[in-house]
Amino acid sequence: MAETVALSDGHTMPTLGLGVAMNEECAETCKVALQNGYRMIDGARYYENEVQVGVGVGKSGVKREDIFITSKVFHDDFTYDGTTAALKDSIANLGYCKYSLLEVGRHVLPPTGLSWTARRAGMIRSVGVSNYSENHIEEIREAGLEMPVVNQVELHPFCQQKPIVEYCRKNNIIVQAYSPLLRGALDNPVIQELSTKYSKDPAQILIRWSLQRGFVPLPKSSQPERIISNGQAFGWSIELADMAKLDALDRGKEGAVTWNPVDVD
Repeated sequence: MAETVALSDGHTMPTLGLGVAMNEECAETCKVALQNGYRMIDGARYYENEVQVGVGVGKSGVKREDIFITSKVFHDDFTYDGTTAALKDSIANLGYCKYSLLEVGRHVLPPTGLSWTARRAGMIRSVGVSNYSENHIEEIREAGLEMPVVNQVELHPFCQQKPIVEYCRKNNIIVQAYSPLLRGALDNPVIQELSTKYSKDPAQILIRWSLQRGFVPLPKSSQPERIISNGQAFGWSIELADMAKLDALDRGKEGAVTWNPVDVD
């Protein structure tokens, strides 16, 4: 899993990450993932497991500079002083000198220069957003701020977010896909058919679809065997005709498996 994608600010990011939402005791999860080829952990202050992430990173034996770690700004920290203090606390919790990426969540914050200021202060390397639509990102441009390098949205065959994906591609913004495994709802006949055809489990089919569509999937699991299996999405591919079958599953907003706030004003 050495594949990376170039970000518009000159840094690179792995093409597959481990999500740790709703996994408060994630130290072992992070350790297992890193020891089995993962190089990105998608976290957030809101998840209340930053210390656990740091412990897992330390126990993994992988150099910190080789790991891409994400955090997210929460609405309780929405002031300059609050954001700065929260970032310093998050960095202390993690046990390392800075985060690789900080994302501003649309569902909790309006566009703000706080994160960009934090990057200039050396606390983070890159700035992204989460659940932003075209209009929301244009507000950032209109405010005279740098464009984000990443937009993280719910993305899988049932909810393909085509308008914001197209916009991000035109503006050199990498799309991270959360909930790529449909929260475990993997019994769709097409997914099952392709699982049998390729001798891969349904989760691997979904992750491979995401990779071939140019997204950066962030699958979650606390089970070591599933973490390892989810990482085995490289070195093989889904045929174009079968990709089209998965593409045809799109239900738009109706296909979302989480609260999907991309279009919230």
